[in-house]
Amino acid sequence: MSHKSDLIENDILAYLREHEQKELLRILTCGSVDDGKSTLIGRLLHDSKMVYEDQLDAVTRDSKKSGTTGDKPDLALLVDGLKSEREQGITIDVAYRYFSTSKRKFIIADCPGHEQYTRNMATGASTCDLAIILIDARHGVQEQTRRHSYIVRLLGINHVVVAINKMDLENWSEDRFNEIKSEYTELAKKLGLKDLRFLPMSALSGDNVVEPSQNMPWHKGPTLMHIIESVHIGKDLTQKDLRFPIQWVNRPNLNFRGFSGQIASGVVRVGQEIKVMPSGRDTVIKEIHAPDGLVDEAFAPMSVTLTFEDEVDASRGDTVVPKKAKPVVANRFEAMMVWMNDDDLVPGREYIIKQGPHQTVCQVNHVGYRHNVNTFEKEDASKLRLNEIGKVEIRTIEPLVISDYDQNRALGGFVIIDRMSNLTVGAGMARVDSRTAQDHWQTPPPTGVTRPELTIPESDRVRLNRHHPATILITGLSGSGKTTTAHELSRALFQREINSFVLDGQMMRSGLNRDLGFQPSERSENLRRTMEVAKLLNDQGAICIAGFVAPEDHARQSARSLIGDGRFIHVHLSTSISVCQSRKGSNHNGQSDSRTNVPGVTEEYEVPENAELVIDNTNLTPEHVAELILAELDQRKITL
Repeated sequence: MSHKSDLIENDILAYLREHEQKELLRILTCGSVDDGKSTLIGRLLHDSKMVYEDQLDAVTRDSKKSGTTGDKPDLALLVDGLKSEREQGITIDVAYRYFSTSKRKFIIADCPGHEQYTRNMATGASTCDLAIILIDARHGVQEQTRRHSYIVRLLGINHVVVAINKMDLENWSEDRFNEIKSEYTELAKKLGLKDLRFLPMSALSGDNVVEPSQNMPWHKGPTLMHIIESVHIGKDLTQKDLRFPIQWVNRPNLNFRGFSGQIASGVVRVGQEIKVMPSGRDTVIKEIHAPDGLVDEAFAPMSVTLTFEDEVDASRGDTVVPKKAKPVVANRFEAMMVWMNDDDLVPGREYIIKQGPHQTVCQVNHVGYRHNVNTFEKEDASKLRLNEIGKVEIRTIEPLVISDYDQNRALGGFVIIDRMSNLTVGAGMARVDSRTAQDHWQTPPPTGVTRPELTIPESDRVRLNRHHPATILITGLSGSGKTTTAHELSRALFQREINSFVLDGQMMRSGLNRDLGFQPSERSENLRRTMEVAKLLNDQGAICIAGFVAPEDHARQSARSLIGDGRFIHVHLSTSISVCQSRKGSNHNGQSDSRTNVPGVTEEYEVPENAELVIDNTNLTPEHVAELILAELDQRKITL
C-alpha cells in the first residue's frame, strides 16, 4: 500500500524505528462549505499510496450511492465517515487522518466549514502547525474563508497554504488565480498572517496536489505535497526559556521520587539551577530520565522524568523554570475565549479551568467584547453564546504560571469545564505579557465613565484643613519598619491637629485587596488600587500615608504618575536585609516561611533611585524617623 511496503514486510522493527524518527507535522484544512477539503485529503491519501485496497473498493461502491463523481471513486468519502456527512455532502465533525511519506509523518484534520461548527474547528486547530485554507476558484474569498482565517490566526497557526481549488472549473485561468491571491493578501495583512504560500490546484483531478499540473504550466511553484514535506516550522521551542509542567509525581518505591511531564519549551540539563513555580523553591537538576535511559540534557517536546538534588515540595500542576527566570504567575489575566456550550457564558459563575496538568476553580469577571469573526469588528457584549469568540478577564482561585498563547501554547492554552456537568464549555488563549501582565495602571475606565468635577475648590479645603493634600509612600523590605513609621507619622500629624489616613499594604489585603496574592503582578495591583484610594482622598483634601514593599520601580513610578508629582512624596527605608531578618525572625530565613517569594531574599528588590527621602533607620527610633519625614513635609509646605 505504501512506499515502505517492502520494508514493512521484511523488517517491521526497522520500519517502526524509521517511522518513529520522522518529524511530525499537524495540518488543518479549512475553508467554506463545498470548497473541497475532504476531497483534498482523500487525494493526498490516495496519491501517496496510503489507501488500502479494501478501503478503495468500499469507497468505489459507496460513491455510486453517496458520491458526486459518477462512476469514479469519490475520494471525499475516505474522510466523511458519518452517515449524515455522506448524505449532505458536508463535514460536520473534525476528522483526523494519519499518513506518512519518506520525509515526514502527518496528522491532518478536516474541519467543518459551517458557522455553527466553529467550536469543532477550534478544537481541530488547537494543536496544528500549518493550515491549508481552501478557496473555491469560482467564488473567491467568502465569509467562511474570512472566519476561518481569523480562527487560524487566533489559534497561533503561523504557516498557511492558500489552496485555490477547482481551477478546472475556471479553465485553469492564471488571471483568476492572481485575482483571488490579491484579494486574500489584503485579508492576510489585516489579520497579521505572514508566512503565506499560494497554490492553484484541483483536488478532484489531482493537479498540483502530489504531482505537478500539466494544465497550469504558468505555475512554477511546488506542489502541495512538496510544501508540507519541506516547510520549516519556525516556532523553535528549544530557543525559549525552559518551561516544564509537572504532570505526575513518579514514586515507584521509597528510594525514588521523580517528576514526570513533557517539556513545553527550552532545554533542561543535569546540574541546572531551577525553581519550582508558583512556590519559587530553588533546587538543582540531579538526573534526567528519558525513555531510553539517563541523559545529560533534554529539550522540547521530549517527555522525561526529572529528579532534584533537594527535597522540594512539588506536585502535579507545578512548573519547573530556570532559577533566574521571571515567569508570569497570576490569578487574574485576559484571554480570548471560544465558547462551546449551548448555555451562555455568564460572568460571575464558577467553572473549572484546566491548563495542561494544572486544574483549579475560576470565574470570568467580565466579557470585554465579542469579536465579529466575519467583519473583525469588536462588539459590546455582556456574555458569550455558542460558537462566539470574545475577550474575557479570568480570575482563578490558585495562581497559574501563564504565558501568552502565541509564545507558548502549553502554558497559554486552557479549557473551561462546567462544574456540574463536567462538560468542556470553552477554550481559551491567554493574552499576557511578561512586563504588563495584570498591569492595570494604564487601563482606561469603561466607555462612558467620566470622573466628576469637585464642587469644593482645593484652595478652600486647604484653608479649612491648614495643609495641602499629599500621599507619602513609604517603601522598603519586609521588616524595615514601614507600618510602624506610617502610624508614628500619623500620630505626629495628629498632635499638630492634622488628620491623616494610613493605607498599609497588609491592611488593604484584609479588605479591598483580599483577592490578591504576593506574586509580582499582584503586588503591583495591590499598590495600584491603594493609590487610587489615596488619589480620591487627596482630591478631598486629605493626607494619606501608605506603607508598601513595592519592589518594582515600574510600579513605584506608576504610583507617582497616578498621584501627581505635586502631591507624591516617596520615602524609602534603606534598612539592610540582615537587620530586617533580625526584626522578622524566621519570616526571612527561606525555610520556615511558607511564602517564598520574598523581595530582597528570594526575589529581586529594585532599589529606588529618585526617592525624595532615603532613611537608614537601623539605629533610629520610629519617632526620629517620623520627625525626619515631618521636616520634609514642612520644607515642601505641605503643612501650613
